[in-house]
Amino acid sequence: MESPCILVCSIDMATGYCFGCGRTREEIGAWTLYTSEERRSIMAALPARLETVERKPRRETRRTRMAKERIGSE
Repeated sequence: MESPCILVCSIDMATGYCFGCGRTREEIGAWTLYTSEERRSIMAALPARLETVERKPRRETRRTRMAKERIGSE
């Protein structure tokens, strides 16, 4: 099952979004109950949500590490 989780599970109290993936607590809790189409729809909204969080995670995330690896391999 596709998931945006990057193992940085902490909720921004100002926006209600996870700092790591951008989902809400409700979305995280119900993730396995959504259809593939519902999950894709939520994942399409995540980049914009992550732009609104108050602070960024203090440690390097899997997403950041993978992006660096992609750039390094080009």
